[in-house]
Amino acid sequence: MRVIITDHARKRLKDYRQDKIELSDIISAAREIPGFIPTATRFRGFISKSGRMFDIVAKDIDSGRLVITVIGK
Repeated sequence: MRVIITDHARKRLKDYRQDKIELSDIISAAREIPGFIPTATRFRGFISKSGRMFDIVAKDIDSGRLVITVIGK
């Protein structure tokens, strides 16, 4: 499955709250979600390789799974 990360989500990775969360962490988290996501939904409790907990907001579109934003804990 193709994972598309919005510019907004990429910018948020530079914020302190999302420190140590990498693009690869987001891609693997988005691929872990089973099924089809018709509307933007928040998925909680992912853990990055560095140990940081985070949530993602994702939605499925024609070209793949769109990750709208990332929320670090």
